[in-house]
Amino acid sequence: MLDNINFYHFMHKQILVVMALFIGTGTGYIYIGWLYSSLFPELLWFSIVLALSLWGYRLHRVFLDHELNMQEKEKWLQQLQYFLFSYFSVWTIMFLIYATRSEIELHYVAIATQLGVTVVSATILASQKKLAILTLTSLMLPLTIYFILVGEFYSYLLAFFTVVLSGVLLYAAHNTFNYLIKSQYQAYHDPLTSLGNRRYFTELLNDAMKIQKQDKKHRYLLLIDLDHFKTINDTLGHDIGDMLLCEVAKRMLVLSKQYKNDVLRLGGDEFCILSSPYKTEERCSKNASYFAENLLKVIRESYHIEGHHLYISASIGVSIISNPDIQADTFIKEADIAMYEAKVQGRNGIIFFNDKLAKRVEWKLEIERLLHFSLKNNEISLTYQPQVTPENEIIGCEVLARWDNEKLGYVSPSEFIPVSEKTGFIIELGYDILEKSFQTLKNWEEKGINLHQMSINISMRQLFHHSFIYDIIQLCKKYLTKEQRSKIVFEITETSVAEDVEQLIMNMKILQGYGIRFSMDDFGTGYSSLSYLRQLPIDEIKIDKSFIAELNDMEEDKDRCFIETIFAIAKNLRLKVVAEGIENEEQRKFLVEQKCDILQGYYFSHPVKKDEFEKLFLEAGSRTTETSSYLREVTYSSALSRSK
Repeated sequence: MLDNINFYHFMHKQILVVMALFIGTGTGYIYIGWLYSSLFPELLWFSIVLALSLWGYRLHRVFLDHELNMQEKEKWLQQLQYFLFSYFSVWTIMFLIYATRSEIELHYVAIATQLGVTVVSATILASQKKLAILTLTSLMLPLTIYFILVGEFYSYLLAFFTVVLSGVLLYAAHNTFNYLIKSQYQAYHDPLTSLGNRRYFTELLNDAMKIQKQDKKHRYLLLIDLDHFKTINDTLGHDIGDMLLCEVAKRMLVLSKQYKNDVLRLGGDEFCILSSPYKTEERCSKNASYFAENLLKVIRESYHIEGHHLYISASIGVSIISNPDIQADTFIKEADIAMYEAKVQGRNGIIFFNDKLAKRVEWKLEIERLLHFSLKNNEISLTYQPQVTPENEIIGCEVLARWDNEKLGYVSPSEFIPVSEKTGFIIELGYDILEKSFQTLKNWEEKGINLHQMSINISMRQLFHHSFIYDIIQLCKKYLTKEQRSKIVFEITETSVAEDVEQLIMNMKILQGYGIRFSMDDFGTGYSSLSYLRQLPIDEIKIDKSFIAELNDMEEDKDRCFIETIFAIAKNLRLKVVAEGIENEEQRKFLVEQKCDILQGYYFSHPVKKDEFEKLFLEAGSRTTETSSYLREVTYSSALSRSK
């Protein structure tokens, strides 16, 4: 049925072309009939042409006005074939009429017209091989017989030429047909696996939606993404990767045929499967779950390719197609969302799209939409969380972005920062944060608020962006002195380190040349590696707050030992240690005993606005001054007593 998937529109366009050509040419026969005083056969024949034209126009309007599914298009194409055969064959009637007339001029007209119609039919019907052969034969056979019946040598020669011309036209039509079929196959199939491609899938899904409007049945859509396929490509090469994809496609195809499902490759390591229809949604969901589990089991079976034993899993998202009024793209998006959720939950699993997941995605999309206006509307603000010494002296701060939207309210950084990284908005947002932070540090220095450091979080997207280093250098020149630049600390995560270590080190060293320091943020939660700590030009590590929280249960020796190990590593590598997430005295006391360099957390202060931080710093400085004066007085009194 799908063999004609690309020809329906082509054949539909030919209807009006053929009608205009035949009706225009047919009027010439009426004029010839008037000249030779024989209007009756011409008028009768032209009436037949007009009647057939009405049939053709009706077929044209049916295709245009109705949203036909694939089965209905196939029936429509069959009717169109009957029409075209009749339409071309009607010219043979006039050929036979004129061939029996005594006027030799009419013979010439009949022969020329018959040949012309034959050439037109070979061109128009090239995509319909069987119809083209039948029509060409019905048009050229009477002409060949006519030449033979003339009984002269030249007529036999003309009969032979007619047969040759028929063969040439058939050969040309055959080659054109093969070219069209090959072009269609390439347009609708994946060259590697021979499965249908994304375009094929779109046609198939749209057709399924049209059928569903009539039969009210349900289908399921599976979106499959192979887990860690890139690793196999990168380590063993693309040839092995391609062989693996072909083997996975074969297994999917074998299993899908058992369930009468269609399997297609969307591109890369992403496949999709569309099921056959089910009467109830409950049965459809049950079969979707059963099929998906079997599919995952089949994919996970080991592969033996070119001497390599390979194992691979998949993340599968499932969407139930139950509402024919929803656009097909929506179901693709639902399956894609479910598949992405399967990856988030650890891969090698199956997730069904549901309302809860839909609301979560809708929330993220709303964040994504409104986030792009956040800078323009001045909705992004900065807060500063103090960093203190073991003696409770404020020596620095961490800059933290906050977003307060009129519609969404306060949005947590854990929600809008990942969205900004995914969309690329982090580049614009990150630049704004850096510029405001540099301005703040400069203003504080002018007010006499001298910090040892200001920590700013830098994302992976920023680190590897082509203009990042240039932007930092320009901001440094604009706002900061050489001494002030040495107070800037960029916090990077272990996840960003895993991207491209060599490029990262090069970028870091360039920025270090301008005095900027680096800190390894969330240490211990990502791709922890001693080799990274040895290679990277970092100045400090920051223990993740999740480890600090475990210190609440002081009886857990393994948690204490783990943190002690981090301190030992930092000491050996001569790195400062910052501990964040401190919430009570017990945690502070333990970290001070470990000789932690810098402490940070709600126990000391929440993240505060710029003016509040200034007040905290000045108050802390005042207390430090009073304590120092008191200690000097006590020391002086003690010395005086000893002298007496």
